[in-house]
Amino acid sequence: MPKNTGRQAGLFAETLDDVTADDTVVPSLIPSTSPFHQPRELTATERERFRRMSQESRRARQSALAGEGPEPLHEINFPRLDPFSLMPQRPASGLRSLSLFSGGGGLDLGFERAGFEHMASYEIMEDAAATLQKARPDWEVHGGADGDVRRANFKQWRGKVDILHGGPPCQPFSNAGRQRGHLDERDMWPEFVRAVKEINPVAFVGENVPALAGVKFSEYVKERIIAPLSPGYHISRVILQASDFGVPQVRRRVFFVGFRNKRSLKRWNAPSPSHFWGEAPLDSDIQRCMGLREALGLPDIGVDDLSPTIRSGLTGPRHTTSILNSVAAQKRFETLEIWPNGVAASREAARSFVAKNGHFRLSIPDVALIQGFPQDWPFVGATYMALGQIGNAVPPPLAYAVACSVSAAV
Repeated sequence: MPKNTGRQAGLFAETLDDVTADDTVVPSLIPSTSPFHQPRELTATERERFRRMSQESRRARQSALAGEGPEPLHEINFPRLDPFSLMPQRPASGLRSLSLFSGGGGLDLGFERAGFEHMASYEIMEDAAATLQKARPDWEVHGGADGDVRRANFKQWRGKVDILHGGPPCQPFSNAGRQRGHLDERDMWPEFVRAVKEINPVAFVGENVPALAGVKFSEYVKERIIAPLSPGYHISRVILQASDFGVPQVRRRVFFVGFRNKRSLKRWNAPSPSHFWGEAPLDSDIQRCMGLREALGLPDIGVDDLSPTIRSGLTGPRHTTSILNSVAAQKRFETLEIWPNGVAASREAARSFVAKNGHFRLSIPDVALIQGFPQDWPFVGATYMALGQIGNAVPPPLAYAVACSVSAAV
């Protein structure tokens, strides 16, 4: 039977219905640790609702950690998916890679597994840089102010790098980031272009949200990416879906791939799917992608599906430990009986903190796995920071597929 059910019920007795309506816009009192955080204008009523929700969750979590909450409903899960099986280590190719906007290391790990020699990473967020350094102590990692690409002297890498890769911040082009394009101070594509021109690598890979490949930003791409780089590079563009490469998540990304040598571009083939979700294709060599519950090692409830796209709250309206990005995503998680809010730091903590509806609560290792990271990848920082690094990252198996295709071409 649940322990202290009376107290637990009391924790959730307070509702949000008694919040006094106030349409006055008030600033957030919570300082941001992200240099690119763009606060959202919220009314006093909205902020009060968020405050009460946060307090309610905090009290429930404290109660759970003190052993005063309901008895756990779920056993600690043992995932069935091993992300390393999606990106088997390739022998050294002799190609050297440099990483910009490295974040938690999605592209970096994918290129490493594809046989590239890692030269250095540049990442402005100190916790993310610490993640890279902890994961790979022998890597050269420039973090914080030293990792700010706007200050970097890329000419020092000329002749030392074969492949430059990076995913400039996507917020200027995403719906969540208000799609302000070049008017957004977080637009770092000009810095990526500068790095390519100063380093003059054999090839480059730039990644972003699919919206950048849409009609709205067609002029931006033409004027700010293609035009300045086309004199020295032959550029192609491809949109890839993570589940096509075994990642149990709906996640599409656009990749700009440029080669200095035109023959390399002719030899380059965009990565072909290695997995499928849904109806099996005629090609018997393609494997079935695991659904979310199967990948996490959860009991069979008669339904499974891909995870909705994981969000990152680092540059959104406020820092959060929720990975929800839409109402549709919430409905899908409910169908899968998975609780995506208040992600816990560990599986033990997730098990102790029983969700209101009794669904399975996710942990950082679980979310990392959904994104295609090894579950022991050592994300540094508070829970929201770890989730931000995961949500911002390119799924490593997807990065691996792109890296292998580039390696074959050059």
